[in-house]
Amino acid sequence: MEKKMELEERLGYRFQQRALLQQALTHSSYANERKINRTPDNERLEFLGDAVLELVSSEFIFCRHEEMEEGEMSKLRASLVCEPALAYCARELGLGEELFLGKGEQASGGAERDSILSDALEAVIGAIYLDGGFTNAKEFVWKHVLNDLEHKKLFFDSKTILQEIVQGRGKGKVVYELISETGPDHSKTFCVEAVVEAWLTTR
Repeated sequence: MEKKMELEERLGYRFQQRALLQQALTHSSYANERKINRTPDNERLEFLGDAVLELVSSEFIFCRHEEMEEGEMSKLRASLVCEPALAYCARELGLGEELFLGKGEQASGGAERDSILSDALEAVIGAIYLDGGFTNAKEFVWKHVLNDLEHKKLFFDSKTILQEIVQGRGKGKVVYELISETGPDHSKTFCVEAVVEAWLTTR
């Protein structure tokens, strides 16, 4: 109970239905290992949270950038809510260490995998929406996903440029691997290595 309260403090939201938070943090690998108890995973909440996130981020961009054309707005939204961006936000909240993962997924570093972290963040958004309504979910997205926008946009634009260079040379895609992390749970610093996929398969 105390651990959940600490997480709620970081999220900035207190759940009325704690079971929703637990479901949001439950990966399918964990649920599959406990089929006898029919443990619900976070995939349905992720689906809902993705829709809420798209609406909130679209409204944010629409209102903040009146000069932008539709194509530019779509590109900006894609950069703000892409998998690496959401995983980055999930790490800032320390979601990885709160996840319920199957033994195999845990052993293979699933708690630091971008896909799992981004899905969990979307599931949390979906859980907040069900528990407290759209206003609370919107508040969460503004505070934890759309905050410090200029720095995040600069960071993710740099990743986009690198990806375009790699693809232009026919080298596949870039994979980001976590090398180390330092600092307290609420303010970690991550060291990440960018690896070109074509090189990764031959090393």
